[in-house]
Amino acid sequence: MAIICYTTVGLFSVLCFLPFWYVIVYSVEPYALYLRQPEIPWPTQFSWTSYHLVLKYGLIWSGYANTAFLVFVGTPLTMTLMVVTAYPLTKKDLKGRNFILTLWVITMYFSGGMIPNYILVCRTLGLKNNLWSLILPGLCGCYNLILMKNYMNGLPGSIEEAALIDGANDVQVLVRIVLPLCMPILATLGLFTIVGYWNSYFNSILYIYKPNKYPLQRVLREFIATDMIDEVNQGVTDVSQQANTFTAKMAIIMIATLPIMCVYPFLQKYFMTGLVLGGVKE
Repeated sequence: MAIICYTTVGLFSVLCFLPFWYVIVYSVEPYALYLRQPEIPWPTQFSWTSYHLVLKYGLIWSGYANTAFLVFVGTPLTMTLMVVTAYPLTKKDLKGRNFILTLWVITMYFSGGMIPNYILVCRTLGLKNNLWSLILPGLCGCYNLILMKNYMNGLPGSIEEAALIDGANDVQVLVRIVLPLCMPILATLGLFTIVGYWNSYFNSILYIYKPNKYPLQRVLREFIATDMIDEVNQGVTDVSQQANTFTAKMAIIMIATLPIMCVYPFLQKYFMTGLVLGGVKE
């Protein structure tokens, strides 16, 4: 049985890796070679022209800066708000607890809609062409909040009671007792949040119109959808040194994807534990 499981998982892993390997190969392979032998599964010649020119493209670096702002500012704010919201909701003597939870859960099934959200963000809050428009509207999602709350519910109540008897207040209990025990779920939800901010692009289509404010994935989307190869090749007169549309798209996909993939190895050991324990119902 174990052999069947490992074989199935191994085959599935290979199938998941193949598209990524395809992008890697054709981002470093000359386009002329791809046209002659598109079926070769590994590069026989290397050309870094596409990477060289794409990395000189100004929107790439402004996109990195904007996405870094979303990740390094949005993630701590999201995690902080999630913790200080979930912890009080674990207390059964909190007045209006069920009503608050019901209101929060309703947001999972119903929303105001795209137009009301646009009016709220751009006109009422005045966040048009502002990176905060990509952070504030989704600062504390219901799904992650429920995972955090359920994980905290599973912690032994006697530990908190002992700390309170020793003279600790609620803030000290949360910071010194509860949070260290919540490292698996914090790492898991932190990873979800980082990936969410890194991959966000749709809200930027609604709220951001200035190219220098585009997050990285919006730059990637615009590059692939509108074919901005002429801007990448601007100033390069030698045709042999110009990037091809196809290989440039492969290169920019790698540039936009590789950094976030480097985060997974550091949080992998917490990932499944946090999901399983966080999904236990109260």
